[in-house]
Amino acid sequence: MTSLQPEKVGMEIRQKVRALLSGQGLGVLATADPDGHPYASLIAIAANADHTELYFVTPRATRKFANLMHDNRVALLVNNSINQPADFHAAVAATILGQARLMEEESREKALSIYLEKHTYLKQFATSPSCALFAIEITGITMVQKFQSVSELSPDHGLDTDS
Repeated sequence: MTSLQPEKVGMEIRQKVRALLSGQGLGVLATADPDGHPYASLIAIAANADHTELYFVTPRATRKFANLMHDNRVALLVNNSINQPADFHAAVAATILGQARLMEEESREKALSIYLEKHTYLKQFATSPSCALFAIEITGITMVQKFQSVSELSPDHGLDTDS
């Protein structure tokens, strides 16, 4: 595994991560229950403009919500695979590490707007009083491409800069 310093993170890698976060609508969220057991959930995601946060909605009466209220550390797998042999050479996957926070009041409206812009068909679900909107503040990204080529990025690598 190669850990890349900010000045060595190439424009191509940053562009692939941006494209993945902007282009994919689904990801697999990993949380931990109070006993430390992992739990994975398929979620609909949307990224903010500078790719520092990802948003998702979940019903409050779920194991995922309870886990997040106990421990807000998360991992999120986002990938562009299509379940074909070519994926071993063409697919890109990113494991995003971060901390989830329940969105409240004025910050919730902007995040909800970003989420619904991408997932218009989820408006009734996302605006239901029984659902909660979360933001994942990205603290690290591990990107895998060509099956074994691994790159690590941190938020200070500037995903939205091309230098």
